[in-house]
Amino acid sequence: MAMTKVKLFANLRETAGATEVIVSGDHISEILEDLVTEYPALKELIFEDSDHTELRGYINVLINGDNVQHLQGLETAVNAGDEIAIFPPVSGG
Repeated sequence: MAMTKVKLFANLRETAGATEVIVSGDHISEILEDLVTEYPALKELIFEDSDHTELRGYINVLINGDNVQHLQGLETAVNAGDEIAIFPPVSGG
């Protein structure tokens, strides 16, 4: 399994108490599962369902700058050195 850096933003960062974490997995689904195992409070912010099979509609997960929804979704493969970023909705004024 690849060890991967995950960058967290906005309320995800605040909830986890970290801007970056290292997790492992061969697919985005495994990366996110490892993340919510380490930081259980993130489950409700990231996943729509208790099975962790559907992201909340407003959560964006990027791998090397590409949104996984435009790739293979949660089954997108992760390689060593890939960078994952998770963005919740952001508002400003």
